[in-house]
Amino acid sequence: MSDETAIEPIEPIAELPTVSRSPMADAWRMFRGNYAAMAGLAMLILIVLAAIIGPILYPTDPFEMVWAPFSRPGVDGFLFGTDYLGRDILAQILQGARVTLIIGVSAAVLTVVLGVVIGSMAGFYGGIIEEILMRITEFFQVLPTLLFSMVIVALFGASLPMITFAIGVVSWTAVARITRAEFLRLREMEFVMASHALGARSRKLMFRVILPNALPPIIVQSALMVGSAILFEAGLSFLGLTDPNVVSWGQVIGANRQYILEAGYAVTIPGLAIFVTVLAISLVGDGLNDALNPKLRRR
Repeated sequence: MSDETAIEPIEPIAELPTVSRSPMADAWRMFRGNYAAMAGLAMLILIVLAAIIGPILYPTDPFEMVWAPFSRPGVDGFLFGTDYLGRDILAQILQGARVTLIIGVSAAVLTVVLGVVIGSMAGFYGGIIEEILMRITEFFQVLPTLLFSMVIVALFGASLPMITFAIGVVSWTAVARITRAEFLRLREMEFVMASHALGARSRKLMFRVILPNALPPIIVQSALMVGSAILFEAGLSFLGLTDPNVVSWGQVIGANRQYILEAGYAVTIPGLAIFVTVLAISLVGDGLNDALNPKLRRR
């Protein structure tokens, strides 16, 4: 009987493990799947491009009297018409977009810096430091924000830096509370305890270990603060507390507010510009909230 070599059955090759995507890739996938957020992002990109390129393509001086006052939109060659002094409203919208966006972003940055510093210290240290900082936060939270910002601008002047400061200094409490809550949640986790056991100092624990993991809700709130700052500036301008030598959408509304019944378009057009911008920012903020929420990413 001949010896036959026994052939062992070949085991099936195990499937290779699926390469997990990075959190940023998952967040972008979630954001991209949110059609409202993508529409808001597209609108926001168009608004930013109009602010950057618009004054170059349409270099009309927004303070120059180019035609008769209250020329209707589309009449006499002016797409958005003219205001009570005969100034081109389209030029004011394009030039004012830069100032409005700069005020919104700058005030939001100031808000986030104040909120993150105060909220992180309160959440990390606790005890008497948290008690003092949270009482200060509650004090600013109960103040009527628009009235307080009006007082600041009225006392120190209606320059753009002062308007930005006034908006930022009254709007940081929400960011501070969110940051404190995240720090209270994260400071007891194992990776923070391990970093502390390895000798990491408090500053490193706060800003290099805990803060990066607390960023998602802070980023969402920061995006929404830009829209809130734009509305704040429009409110101050409507009340006349603005720099008359600088064009912003709020300034255009404030300058024409007395003629709202005679030429409503002079107020409506910049108002629509503010509405569309704030809507786009809100849609992007909602999309970021969904994309950066790990519970929603697992669906």
